[in-house]
Amino acid sequence: MASEVETINSALNMLGATNIISRGEESKSGRVTNQRFDAVRDAVFRAHYWNCLVSRASLAADTETPAFNWSYQFTLPTDPYCLRVMQLDYLDIDFQVEGRKIVTNESTINLIYLARIVDPNEWDSLLNETIAARLAADISFAMVQSTSLTANLYSLYESKLSEARFTDATEGTPGAMTGVTASGALQSDVLVNSRL
Repeated sequence: MASEVETINSALNMLGATNIISRGEESKSGRVTNQRFDAVRDAVFRAHYWNCLVSRASLAADTETPAFNWSYQFTLPTDPYCLRVMQLDYLDIDFQVEGRKIVTNESTINLIYLARIVDPNEWDSLLNETIAARLAADISFAMVQSTSLTANLYSLYESKLSEARFTDATEGTPGAMTGVTASGALQSDVLVNSRL
């Protein structure tokens, strides 16, 4: 079974640093990784449309409405916690994310979003490797004070992210999420067509 400790130890191994036994232990490795792990994990989660993190929710409008420009607002899901809004119903729905709210002129919405799934057993193995590489790069200077190692580890992270994005994007029917590229960006033809 995968665990956060295994992911953290993978990052520490890339640095040649001492492994930890548990999160938050009172060692240099424990303190530095405990301080940075959650933020790094969430940043990697937001960096791509990870299939293993996709969640869906049908939302009802809040009783409070936006002060102007929009007719309705919706509170983003907290269980599981919404890290990134990917799509509402169809691409032709206008909306804006403002803080922990979505504002739109639709009275109900179906939301596709990236969730904060904290159980490493739910992660794709390449996502796990990508998180470990990003964590290693992030903590490398604090652990070994080497700018060249930090640069090499950021390169490794970018390589792992690219490999994971490619592999993750090939699982599913092309166009299953219409108008969104493998990196989670809107396709340019969708933007052009939206202006017509």
